[in-house]
Amino acid sequence: HWFFAWIGLELNTLAIIPILAKHHHPRATEAATKYFIIQATASSLILFSSILNAWHTGTWDITQLSTKLATITLTIALTMKLGLAPMHFWLPEVMQGTTLSSALIIATWQKLPPMSLLLMTKHLPTPILLTLAITSTLIGGWSGLNQVHMRKILAFSSIAHLGWTMAILILSQKLALLSLMIYILMTTALFLVLISNTTKTFKDMSQLWTKSPALSTSCMFILMALGGLPPLIGFLPKWLILKELTNYHLTPLATLMAIASLLSLMFYMRLTYITTLTISPNTTNSMMKWRFKPTTTISP
Repeated sequence: HWFFAWIGLELNTLAIIPILAKHHHPRATEAATKYFIIQATASSLILFSSILNAWHTGTWDITQLSTKLATITLTIALTMKLGLAPMHFWLPEVMQGTTLSSALIIATWQKLPPMSLLLMTKHLPTPILLTLAITSTLIGGWSGLNQVHMRKILAFSSIAHLGWTMAILILSQKLALLSLMIYILMTTALFLVLISNTTKTFKDMSQLWTKSPALSTSCMFILMALGGLPPLIGFLPKWLILKELTNYHLTPLATLMAIASLLSLMFYMRLTYITTLTISPNTTNSMMKWRFKPTTTISP
C-alpha cells in the first residue's frame, strides 16, 4: 500500500535526522537540514504520484502503478532519495558534513527503502532509468577524481555503484539486488577501517601503514574490490551486468559503462597507492619517541 510505504519512508527520514545532527556543529546542522529538505521533497513527490495513480486506477497497490505520469514522478522521487545523478548534489555535501558512522548509514542502510520500492514497482520507464544509470556512472567517476576527503570520495563511489544497479534493474532484479548487496558489503568494510583509525583525508590514509600494516593491506583489497578488479568480489556484479546488457543488445550502453568505470578505478588506484605504496614522513619507527642528545660541546 502506497500510503504505508510513504509513512515508512517519513519515519526513516525523521529517525536519521537526530543522528546526523547529534554533533552540535554548524556543518552537522547544515547536513541534517539539507538531508531533511531533499527527503521531504522526494516524499511529497511519492505521495503525489501515488494519489495520481489512485485517482486514475482506483487502487493504492504498489504493484499496480500504471499511469505514465505517476510512474515517471515516482522514479524521479526515488532516485532523488537514492542520490542518483543528476539529483545527486546533496549526497557528497551531507556525507562530508556528518561523522564517519553517520556517513556509513547514509551510504548503505538508507539506500534500502527506496531501492526496495523500485524493485516492487512495475512498468518503470526504461529510457529514464538507463539515462540515470549512465549519467550516475559518468558523474560518480568523474567527480571523484578531484576529491581528497574520504567521505566525498565514498559519496561519489556510491553514485557510480548505484548507476550500475539502475542499469540492470529493468532487465534482472536478482542481479540488481546482488549488485546492491555486494556494494553495501564492500562500503561497510571500508567505512569500518576508516572509523577504526579516524581516517578522513588522503593524508590520514598515507599514515595508515605506520599505524597498522595488516589493516592497510585489508584496505588495499577493499579498494581494489570497489574498483571492480578481478578476481575480487567487486568484479562479479560488473561482469554479470555487462554480460546481461550485451545479451539484450545494449552493447553501446555496456561499452560506455565499462569505460566510465575506469574513471572510478582511477581514484581507487590512487587511494591504494597512497595507502600501501607510500609511507608518510616519520622520524622513527620506534613506539618510544626519542632523540639523541649531544653530550659533548665543541669549543671554538
